[in-house]
Amino acid sequence: MILTNDDGYNAEGIQALQIATDYQGVIVAPEKEQSGCGHQVTTKRGLKLEKYSKQLYSLDGTPVDCVRIALTQLYPDTEWVISGINAGGNMGADVYISGTVAAIREAVLLGKKGIAISQWRKSPLEIDWTVAANWTRKVLDTLFSISLPSGYFWNVNLPHLEDNTNEPEIIFCEGGTQPLPVEYYFDGDRYYYQGEYGKRQRGKGSDVDVCFSGNIAVSQLKL
Repeated sequence: MILTNDDGYNAEGIQALQIATDYQGVIVAPEKEQSGCGHQVTTKRGLKLEKYSKQLYSLDGTPVDCVRIALTQLYPDTEWVISGINAGGNMGADVYISGTVAAIREAVLLGKKGIAISQWRKSPLEIDWTVAANWTRKVLDTLFSISLPSGYFWNVNLPHLEDNTNEPEIIFCEGGTQPLPVEYYFDGDRYYYQGEYGKRQRGKGSDVDVCFSGNIAVSQLKL
C-alpha cells in the first residue's frame, strides 16, 4: 500500500493516515507542500527521491510524480494507493484542483485502486488528527470490503465536528458539481481571491451537503 498526499511527506495528515492503516503503508510524498496543483506532472527536469526509512520517502515533485515513481520504480506490485489525510476538504469541483485527488486518479490510470481522504475544517480551527485517524480507519475497513469497478476510485471527506457532537455516519453520495465561490478583491493593481469555502453551494444529497451536515461523505468517482 502506497500513501501519498499534497501537503508534504512530514505533514500531520499523512502521519494520521499511516496510523489509520496500522503502519502497513509506505509513504512516498512530496518534499514540499503542493496543495492545489491538480494533475500536474514533472517531465522537463530530474526528480530527486530521498529515502529516510523503509516506510518513508520524499520526492521533489508533485503528488502525481510521487505515484508514478512509487508504482513504476519502487513498488510496482502495489494494489492500493491512499492519498491524504488532506488538511481541508476536497469535494464537489475541488476534485479537479486537488493534488490529493489527482494522485489517486493517476494511480487508477496506472491500473491500481485508490482512495483520496480529506478532512474539512472550519478555518482557522485546528484539526484533531487522532479523531481523523479513527474515522479514516473505519472508512478504510468499509471500503476495502467493497468491490471497486475498474476505472473508479473513492473520494472521502471527513466532516468538521464541534466538541460533544455525535459520531458521523458514513454516507455514500454523489460528488457535487457546484464550483467554489469565485470572488476577488481588487486593490487597484492586483486581484486577490477571497471566496469563503464554507459558503459554497451544496446541492441536496451531494458530497458537499453530506460533509457540511456533519457526516462522512464517500463518493465513487469515475475517470
